[in-house]
Amino acid sequence: VTNGGKTTLAKKLQKILPNCDIICQDDFFKPESEVETDQRGFKLYDVLDALYMDEMVKCIRSWMNNPAYSGVLTEETQMTCINPKNTEDVYILIVEGFLLYNYGPLNELWDRRYFLTLPYEECKRRRSTRVYQPADTPGYFDGHVWPMYLKYKNELEENASNVVYLDGTKPQDELLSHVYNDIVQELTKQRE
Repeated sequence: VTNGGKTTLAKKLQKILPNCDIICQDDFFKPESEVETDQRGFKLYDVLDALYMDEMVKCIRSWMNNPAYSGVLTEETQMTCINPKNTEDVYILIVEGFLLYNYGPLNELWDRRYFLTLPYEECKRRRSTRVYQPADTPGYFDGHVWPMYLKYKNELEENASNVVYLDGTKPQDELLSHVYNDIVQELTKQRE
């Protein structure tokens, strides 16, 4: 969901996980001139066609082919992860975005899936405090953003498995702890 805390959570995880990097879906938006406009004049940013998804997949696959050379190992990460002496060969990529699980070519790549949710009122409140370029036009949230969120969330619920839903109204530290502990358990299983 928009303004659910995806980027904040990803950045906090990056600081405490070993050899961790982030790829952000927002970096793959098409220029405004290439984004379609509907009959109401709304720019259709909350759809897959507004993004260079093939380029995003290429970027992820490139990282997967050479994670050790991505420049993600930092002294800060090594000092803060739970057991650094056992993680020198572990590389973690966090891919964060709002339409990740609705794009087929990405679905085979995920080890873990997390989906942050927010109720309508909280999402609208948070969205109203953000400045976007181009700016949201009046009615954009109700006329495009929220309906597209519901559409893609319903598709996700029908088609994807192994998704962990997270309540974006929970404190950030609680969300961080939950996801971090889950990732550490997954790393432990992979080592066994």
